[in-house]
Amino acid sequence: MLQTVKQPGSTLTAAQIAKVRQQAEDFEGVFLNTLTKELFSSIKTDESAMGGGFGEETWRSMQSEQLASEMAKNGGLGIADQLLPDLLAMQEAANNQNTIFPGAYK
Repeated sequence: MLQTVKQPGSTLTAAQIAKVRQQAEDFEGVFLNTLTKELFSSIKTDESAMGGGFGEETWRSMQSEQLASEMAKNGGLGIADQLLPDLLAMQEAANNQNTIFPGAYK
């Protein structure tokens, strides 16, 4: 899980930081889901071992989604860690722009 400490002078609230952190983790989860789906699609199974067909496809899809979600929650590949500072800076800039032009973004 990403650890983010509020920076001195930041206009972001703890809730905003938590939301941006969650968005970074979600993005990494989507990436990892795509990666694991491709991984599982390359595995050729024997019908006697896994059953094959629609049921196996559905199970593999759910398996890759859950695996990717858990990987992202536990640090994943570090994509969320690398994105977070830029996302926080963009949120900070949006907050500052709203201060300059109140009501410009809702």
